[in-house]
Amino acid sequence: MHRFVLAPAVVLFAALAVPAADWFQFRGPGGQGHTDAKLATEWDAKKNVTWRKEVPAGWSSPAVAGGKIYLTAAVPKGEGVALNPKKPELKTFDQSLRVLCLDAKTGKIEWDKEVFLQDAKTAPAPHSKNGHASPTAVIEGGLVYVHFGHMGTACLKAASGEKVWATQELSYKPQHGNGGSPVVHGKHLIFSIDGTDKQMVVALDKATGKVAWKTPRENKTGAAPFSFSTPLVIQVKDQEQLISCGSGVVMALDPATGKEIWRANYGTGYSVVPRPVYAHGLVYVCTGYNTANLIAIKPDGKGNVTDTHVAFTVKKNAPLNPSPLVVGDDLYLVSDGGILSCLDAKTGVEKWNERVGKAYSASPLYAGGLVYLLDEGGTATVFKPGAAYDPVATNKLNEKALASYGVDGTALLLRTEKALYRIETK
Repeated sequence: MHRFVLAPAVVLFAALAVPAADWFQFRGPGGQGHTDAKLATEWDAKKNVTWRKEVPAGWSSPAVAGGKIYLTAAVPKGEGVALNPKKPELKTFDQSLRVLCLDAKTGKIEWDKEVFLQDAKTAPAPHSKNGHASPTAVIEGGLVYVHFGHMGTACLKAASGEKVWATQELSYKPQHGNGGSPVVHGKHLIFSIDGTDKQMVVALDKATGKVAWKTPRENKTGAAPFSFSTPLVIQVKDQEQLISCGSGVVMALDPATGKEIWRANYGTGYSVVPRPVYAHGLVYVCTGYNTANLIAIKPDGKGNVTDTHVAFTVKKNAPLNPSPLVVGDDLYLVSDGGILSCLDAKTGVEKWNERVGKAYSASPLYAGGLVYLLDEGGTATVFKPGAAYDPVATNKLNEKALASYGVDGTALLLRTEKALYRIETK
């Protein structure tokens, strides 16, 4: 009997800590960056580091189940193809798109499997904040589901890495690489497709990889079409809703059928990255580039609710990449430029803000009564949430870091450009 089904009750805890459990998807058991685990607050390259394991490149976050850690990665292969005849040193390479399984206690690589091979001649160059392996794996019932955006989706056996199924049926034209992670719910593996040519939400039969349903965005806001957000399943009274953000629009769908319940438009916002969060009867959505806003939506409407169900809009210091975090009655935002804001989660009124660095992409984590931030230079800021900024520790690794944290029991998992760290109090 597996332990990893995302049941409706699991997603309702957005403003609450949840018991320490397998970190089986992006942002943890409920998908919103919460755990009650007591984690280390101080570390450096050696202090409180149980192990550091060099791993191939990828910006997916660690996913954990059954004492194993799963990462996606991309390994360059071949001689490379010149991008510019006048600059032959600039090359793009075939990419071996892989899944790694590590022993959580020791960092030993248990298996390392190629899932797809991406051709350099047709592979678009990713953005500097993206890559060929950015979506985080999902683990359920002894299976690992991995998604490489336009390159395909696959299911592997968690114990061995053996392929159960793989599909490249849903190819599309990406922009800047791939980003949004999949979710498992009921019989389906669900993800968003937001390329330059196709924009939709898709559910695959998780047992076979066959398409179960597809729902087009039908966005007419004039926004650039590409985005990278991860969906979130919530419960609104007696109805489950799949919240999926794209360019110019957020949609709520029935996760069983794909039928649209409601939508809200936010103009020309595009390249939407943050995962939505849900608390206090509100869905919090970041609206993307070029100027990010955050909108709070009451999810009990039908049809287009843009004019009727937007409770408030935040136009100051909203993030382009990090997801929001709700703790109790507070909504925390860390902007890409390093401004941490604490807002009243019910009204959007700012309580305080503080500069905590210069560049952020990773989403914040709430663990054991503390909030953990991670900037792009590998510096982690730990603070106690409350009525004023209350710093606890600042920890530096001096390695590029874009991936969000993972958690294994009382250990923090931190992925940098070159390695995965297990950090815990010794």
